[in-house]
Amino acid sequence: MSRRKLQFFAHNAAADNVLEPPKPIFSEIKGNWNGFFRNEHPLVVEIGCGKGEYTLGLGSVFPDRNFVGVDMKGDRLARGSKQAMDRGLTNVAFLRTIVQDIDKFFAPDEVSELWVTFPDPRPRKRDVKRRLTHPRFLRMYANMLKADGLFHLKTDSDSLFDYTLETLEAFGCENLIYTRDLYQSELNMRHFGIKTKYEALFYEQGYSIKYLSCHLTPKVQEARAEELEENEEVL
Repeated sequence: MSRRKLQFFAHNAAADNVLEPPKPIFSEIKGNWNGFFRNEHPLVVEIGCGKGEYTLGLGSVFPDRNFVGVDMKGDRLARGSKQAMDRGLTNVAFLRTIVQDIDKFFAPDEVSELWVTFPDPRPRKRDVKRRLTHPRFLRMYANMLKADGLFHLKTDSDSLFDYTLETLEAFGCENLIYTRDLYQSELNMRHFGIKTKYEALFYEQGYSIKYLSCHLTPKVQEARAEELEENEEVL
């Protein structure tokens, strides 16, 4: 392991705004985020936050909301943690875990908004269950979100965006709005002036940025959902 990575991991171990094992709070945070932030502000979660650029951007724009960036890569989270400290963003924190375990850290109806930003599109059919807008993830998101909570997706991938729209139709959603070219649409305000490094790079290379938001309203029973997933495996 490189010396720089060791420095990042040492930072995370000492940082109050990074939640990771073996810190006691890591296993006790579910349902207790208001206590962690010491206020009753709405809680917003970003899945797959990387270095935290979007989480930090949102935290700067909305000081009256609390933000949690979720990622598994400790070195990435350390960068975001340091930026939050440098900017004095006490409303920003980072959680180190895999997305498959996200429901272990957020109680039902605890989250006001959830963002999935530029996830790996997983284009191969055998990887469909690993797409972060697959029904098994949507069910976890829906459980975490309040009744009026918003789900957001940003991506440069046409295939993932099309898949997500189809999946949401089958899964159940309300008040869906979307665009296939965010910066040239009337929804441009939804980008809040925030562009991550790779988002800007994608856009400069000619890729349009797709965006959607909706309320998740599951309309299939768990048994039916499992049947749909099994059918996907044979596609």
